[in-house]
Amino acid sequence: MKTVAAYLLAVLGGNTCPTATHLNNILASVGVEAEDDRIELLLSQVKGKDITEIIASGREKLASVPSGGGGGAVAVAAPATGGGAAAPDAAEAKKEEKVEDDGESDDDMCISLFD
Repeated sequence: MKTVAAYLLAVLGGNTCPTATHLNNILASVGVEAEDDRIELLLSQVKGKDITEIIASGREKLASVPSGGGGGAVAVAAPATGGGAAAPDAAEAKKEEKVEDDGESDDDMCISLFD
């Protein structure tokens, strides 16, 4: 991936046909040791091709990849115990979550964290 990034940086910098030396220099400038076999493989695969065409064909391939997301409903698993007891309704669950305020507050405790 770092080799591809170095290639793209070289092209973005105006070098339409970077060489292995160019990529080695870019990688060395950020303290990364270049892998010559990967550089040669990349250069052989992009030789004679336009980078914009390569990116466009990659986008077409990525368009068919499922990418999750989408929100939607969440399935709730049934309890592992038997007995056929139904799961409580969402309204009942919310009712149980509410905590009643008994009118007392922590202000009366005479404890302050910021004194």
